[in-house]
Amino acid sequence: MQVLNIQGISKRYGLVQALKNVSFSVPQGSVFGILGPNGSGKTTLLGIVMDVLKANSGTFTFMDQVPDENQRKKVGTLLETPNFYHYLSGEKNLEIAAAIKGQGNEDIPRVLEIVNLTQRKDSKFSTYSLGMKQRLAIASCLLGNPEIMVFDEPTNGLDPVGIAEIRELIKKLNTQGKTIIMASHLLDEVEKVCTHVAILKKGELLTTGDVNEILANEDIVEVGAADNDKLFEVLKGLNKYSKANRDNNLIQLFYPVGTSDMAAINKYCFENGITLNHLQLKKKSLETKFFELTNN
Repeated sequence: MQVLNIQGISKRYGLVQALKNVSFSVPQGSVFGILGPNGSGKTTLLGIVMDVLKANSGTFTFMDQVPDENQRKKVGTLLETPNFYHYLSGEKNLEIAAAIKGQGNEDIPRVLEIVNLTQRKDSKFSTYSLGMKQRLAIASCLLGNPEIMVFDEPTNGLDPVGIAEIRELIKKLNTQGKTIIMASHLLDEVEKVCTHVAILKKGELLTTGDVNEILANEDIVEVGAADNDKLFEVLKGLNKYSKANRDNNLIQLFYPVGTSDMAAINKYCFENGITLNHLQLKKKSLETKFFELTNN
């Protein structure tokens, strides 16, 4: 089942086209990353699906239904820095959040345990680290046990320890059956926690799908010889690579990660009358892949 289905969403602010005909689906049980540079339309898109903003055109559904108030109660949302009272404890702040949501306090011990704040529930919010403050915000989202969580830049502004805490919490929530939709401009964050991704640039959807397919690494083997024209023709008989490119005075062979065999390439060329004067393995980084997607 698709938890969220977006069809042709467009949004304009005056002359600025924030979103342009964006369509994708979020599978149930996934950690779905909406990835893109700042200004790509991620926050606008989340604002539309959470009914904070109105789209100029397009539609979306949650669980195959046009969302109403009851549907939205099944979604835990963290779109901006939460407004907690600094002089109150974490537990007291959650009691206020529960009251705003029209809920009792019986769920508070459960959500505090999930975000690992039970031991600090009586501490004032002002004494919390940035990571703890963000975990308390997620605890507030978990009140009422929503099936879907929506986070906008959940690790923004955190130190490395806080980032690691939030990442582990997101993975933990996913193993408990939550579908998590999160916007991020950090490729590393999406790679580490997401199962699926949609990549936006200047309001347009560039690609969407399984993270391992969209952001796949590649092995690049560079080869060169005195006669690269002849080498290029000979390499056509070496059929294990996915593609070959001419790059200045070298030829690049692209392989799925971990499948290149340098010795076999050298032997094949030698047996076909080519002596290589250059043979080097390079890894294509995820950063390179992301740069190509967002700047090509």
